[in-house]
Amino acid sequence: MQFSPPMNIAVRTALKAGILARDQFDRRYEMEIKSKGKNDHVTSADLAVEKEILSQLKKAYPKYGIMAEEKGGGLTTDRPCWIVDPIDGTLNFIHGVPHFAISIALATGSEILGGVVYDPMRDELFAAEKGRGAFLNDRRIRIVRRAGNLTGSLLATGFPHRQLEKFPAYLKAFSAFSAVVDDQRRQGAAALDLAYVAAGRYDGFWEIGLSAWDIAAGAILVQEAGGLISDFSNKGNFLLSGAVVAAHEGVHKPMLEIIQEAGLTE
Repeated sequence: MQFSPPMNIAVRTALKAGILARDQFDRRYEMEIKSKGKNDHVTSADLAVEKEILSQLKKAYPKYGIMAEEKGGGLTTDRPCWIVDPIDGTLNFIHGVPHFAISIALATGSEILGGVVYDPMRDELFAAEKGRGAFLNDRRIRIVRRAGNLTGSLLATGFPHRQLEKFPAYLKAFSAFSAVVDDQRRQGAAALDLAYVAAGRYDGFWEIGLSAWDIAAGAILVQEAGGLISDFSNKGNFLLSGAVVAAHEGVHKPMLEIIQEAGLTE
């Protein structure tokens, strides 16, 4: 992987944070868990991993902005900004399900410059930078186009547990997809879902109610792997709206059509 100095720092930081995350996972029965709201939890592991990540990033680039799940902050337009999710898939982590990731992206405003999604339990590091391609553990990855329509596709999604008013339209879209695709997966870590689209493991991913730190790193992976990513209106506002559709070219438009016909909006 030939990346810029900031993205090399992001890769090294994700790998180092992964060591801490694995250790915290092995000792998860000792961790403290607090509720931030319905179906929204923060653990002492999230805080410890985020502290490690921010320490490394600030040391290397003290003038860059920070937008992190636990620390907060917003996107900056006058300088690069790190977008950090220390443990994407916290509920999996809490319950001992080894499917979660560290997500670090670099952006200026809504333009994503690069991203890293690291799965420490499988030791899979997905990384991409604008104009430099997408990689999985140093191997170039590209979107796999298996078909020109949804028939035979494998999709990933996530339930809108924090927006229960969206459930009727969501279930209508879910049912419509289920009638034509092979199957849909709901694994609870959006950053990994997007990384899997980039690697050709999923044909597409759709979800609503996400935050920028859930999406940013995975979005650049999909784009640099040759895929398409948008909000539900087929625009590029997904970082702010939290609604995302990512897929290879053959199924992106059909996915949008089903979502829109179901009345599912941002």
